[in-house]
Amino acid sequence: MLDQRSALVADIRHFNRFYTRTVGLLDETLTQSPFTLTEARVLFELGHRDRPAAAEIAGERGFLSETFDIDVGPAASEIARQLRLDAAYLTRILRKFAGEGLTETRTDPVDRRRRILSLTARGRAALAGLQAAADRDTSRLIENLPDHRLAELGDALRKAAELLGDPAAEGQTAPPVVTLRPHRVGDIGWVVQRQAQLYAEEYGWSIEFEALVAEIGADFIRNFKPGRDFCWIAERAGLPLGAVFLVHQDDEVAKLRLLHVEAAARGLGIGKRLVAECVNQARACGYIKLVLWTNDILVAARAIYERAGFRLVSQERHHSFGKELTGQNWELDL
Repeated sequence: MLDQRSALVADIRHFNRFYTRTVGLLDETLTQSPFTLTEARVLFELGHRDRPAAAEIAGERGFLSETFDIDVGPAASEIARQLRLDAAYLTRILRKFAGEGLTETRTDPVDRRRRILSLTARGRAALAGLQAAADRDTSRLIENLPDHRLAELGDALRKAAELLGDPAAEGQTAPPVVTLRPHRVGDIGWVVQRQAQLYAEEYGWSIEFEALVAEIGADFIRNFKPGRDFCWIAERAGLPLGAVFLVHQDDEVAKLRLLHVEAAARGLGIGKRLVAECVNQARACGYIKLVLWTNDILVAARAIYERAGFRLVSQERHHSFGKELTGQNWELDL
């Protein structure tokens, strides 16, 4: 266990070096602004705290009171404590802000005996500029990350913060729920792309499989019958995580086709929900049988089909997609 902890320490330090270099935290100023990283954090705290930095608990006076001759006490002390700043260092930063017209003192409207410290219009503009630059630089950081992996990164960041004891992470709202929606323009192309890539990455299937999926997608669009054919896209916070098709074979039999779930979203029950949606809709449409074709190496998908009540009716060996495979036909009486 000690070795494991030592290895984790090394991993964290490696990540810290990578991240500070990547986002430019070693630069003299932040996001090419006139502010250092510490000054930017103080500016952020002044602009975003629930109460002004000068708010005072009755009877208490903080270290800034002596400097600015105002009742600022606890909230400013809290900033210093949260950012782990020396009180004298924070005082110098606030003096600089005041000298540049970024902060002002004003009478507390609740208790006119007190004066409070807040950002001026110039200070708020400076903060807005910092935030815009930070958003821009962070967007560049993830611009080459594929859409289907964005949720994975977000979940990893939230989990890291939670495990390392970030109080804010514990109070965060739950991640957005996964929803199923009908397909719209562009979705079929996304399904073709993702299935081709996933099966190539996970099973080594050739581009021949992409041709098959493209043909199925094109046939779905050309022969689409509203109220008889369906495609559902599973998504979370606007990001697609999986899909499934329900298509008519004839008036009595429908096919379940092209079920897939993104690797980063597995374990959330999405595949089960997509299959259940197909089964329920097939019954609602009056189909008497639901059929599907799969391959025996797709173990997770087959387990979902079995739990949904499908039964294996036949199988045969075939050479497809550059591999020797065993195809299987499954059926569900509705």
